[in-house]
Amino acid sequence: MRALTWQGKRDVRVETVPDPVIQDPTDIIVRVTSTGVCGSDLHLYEVLGPYLDAGDILGHEAMGIVEVTGPEVTAVAPGDRVVIPFNVSCGTCFMCEKGLHSQCETTQVKEYGTGASLFGYTKLYGQVPGGQAELMWVPFGNTLPIKVPEGPQDDRFVYLSDVLPTAWQAVEYADIPPGGSVTVLGLGPIGDMAARIALHRGAGLVIGVDLVHERLARAAARGVQVLDLGRYGKDLPQAVRDLTDGRGTDAVIDAVGMEAHGAPLGKAGQWATGLLPDAAARKLMERAGIDRLTALFTAIDVVRRGGTISVSGVYGGAADPLPLLTLFDKQIQLRMGQANVKRWVPDILPLLGDDDPLGVDGFATHHLPLEDAPEAYATFQAKADGMVKTLLRP
Repeated sequence: MRALTWQGKRDVRVETVPDPVIQDPTDIIVRVTSTGVCGSDLHLYEVLGPYLDAGDILGHEAMGIVEVTGPEVTAVAPGDRVVIPFNVSCGTCFMCEKGLHSQCETTQVKEYGTGASLFGYTKLYGQVPGGQAELMWVPFGNTLPIKVPEGPQDDRFVYLSDVLPTAWQAVEYADIPPGGSVTVLGLGPIGDMAARIALHRGAGLVIGVDLVHERLARAAARGVQVLDLGRYGKDLPQAVRDLTDGRGTDAVIDAVGMEAHGAPLGKAGQWATGLLPDAAARKLMERAGIDRLTALFTAIDVVRRGGTISVSGVYGGAADPLPLLTLFDKQIQLRMGQANVKRWVPDILPLLGDDDPLGVDGFATHHLPLEDAPEAYATFQAKADGMVKTLLRP
């Protein structure tokens, strides 16, 4: 089969690799029909190389048709249309039953002390082959796949793999009061969708912040009050307070994470780590790694006293300095974590009908063949060509 493989920093290639096979009686093999490129994939492209091996198959936002099932699979059958959550979760352990599928005890990576394994990610999360491929191996065939109806195009359902539950959890964790306000930092795929969900769920004011004109215009068209960071710069917190009676918003969603602009020291550290041999780079990241924390510091500044910060952007630093005095003084609640995909599917599925209140049918800005994936990664990282969300067609 053909699959997108990691080969080095800023070097991903579509290659011919062996087809996946059934390994356990409850496994399934899915023929992928659509697979997304995620902002988290750019962390592999740029920063997290020390935890990857050449040839690793990337991608964690896939859906397709069940092709083969193990002998103990009863929940799906060949020909069924399914979405694959990015968490590799068993669905039956203590954590899964608590709705914490990202902490699945069956697939936790104990070597690194991390949570549930993830498709198409690093050794930190199980190094499980991903879904930017023609075929995808999927365990837990009775509990993990999300069966979806025939008919609508893939765009209607593929975001159940990551974008929709991640954005939904970001809004849930933000705890926006009815008619209240929220600032969304970063209007990439997750921030854009989180803003849509916040409006749908009754927020009175949703402020979206980004640097990219196309992203700002896209959010504004959905009713978001947008602020161009390139225009406001360090005056952004005051601009938010000016819109909220001087207080700041009830909540802030940080949908940026470690890719934040404006932190030269953190950027230099990430760049230097990428030059080290893998073993040395891993030690540095695990014991002294720092992130570019501009977005998080902005969230702390922008949120009103007694408000909530919800972090959905990925951070990877082991020694990030936090302004605990400010957090304590402002009585800020802080919630974060990988999305628990299966936990939120029952809430989201009713919104994926023909009325399409979240605009999923037109959410993708680019549809490309799998063979164009390397160019898509480069374009997405450069925030060029108006690219917000790309779906690859194997």
